[in-house]
Amino acid sequence: MRINKYIAKSGIASRRKAEQFILDGQITVNGETIFDLSYRVQEGDIVSYEGQIIKPIEQKFYFMLNKPIGYTSTNEDKYADKTIFDLINEKVRLFSIGRLDKDSRGLILLTNDGDLYNAIIHPRKVVYKRYELTLNKRFNEEDIIHFTHGIDIGDYLTQKANIILTKNPKKLFIEISEGKNRQVRRMFDVLGYRVEDLNRVSIEKLNLGDLPVGKYRPLTNEEIKYLYTL
Repeated sequence: MRINKYIAKSGIASRRKAEQFILDGQITVNGETIFDLSYRVQEGDIVSYEGQIIKPIEQKFYFMLNKPIGYTSTNEDKYADKTIFDLINEKVRLFSIGRLDKDSRGLILLTNDGDLYNAIIHPRKVVYKRYELTLNKRFNEEDIIHFTHGIDIGDYLTQKANIILTKNPKKLFIEISEGKNRQVRRMFDVLGYRVEDLNRVSIEKLNLGDLPVGKYRPLTNEEIKYLYTL
């Protein structure tokens, strides 16, 4: 098994992050620091991360969380007052599939399954997320064309986004298949709007339903199988 896959299956990081651990010299095999990303772990090898022996996890966990405002979506920010992992009462190391900024709320998937993580976030994957928005002013329907053709948010031209209007001119839904940092807020900011509330309500067919804010639940077997089809 390749070293990055071995690390991911141990539940401490995704494959991409595992490769960074290797390049940073945080991984040893049989007591020696390894920098070779192509190294294949052999039977009997002892792999360690920062001095702690790691092994592939047998049991995998999958959760859906309704993230509240005020929580960061990473366990790597040492200065964060509150992270989404403070809300999870499970004795297993998890990581989030995608993120929501501190000021946003809604659906986040958590798992220790590195294979699923990589399957969903792969750049070639088209996985749509739907967000419910409240703007600071009335939305001009003529601006829909900008979302259809892409918006330059400074360092990136966004791909096509779908806008779904509601009866309230300040509220709407947007569907995007990307996940750049604060992307939705930046897209509307370019067009002169301020997003006052951002709530991710679904990822493809998975939706929050009646899951209360700040609570989480295990994914069903059907939901897990569905995610692997994306």
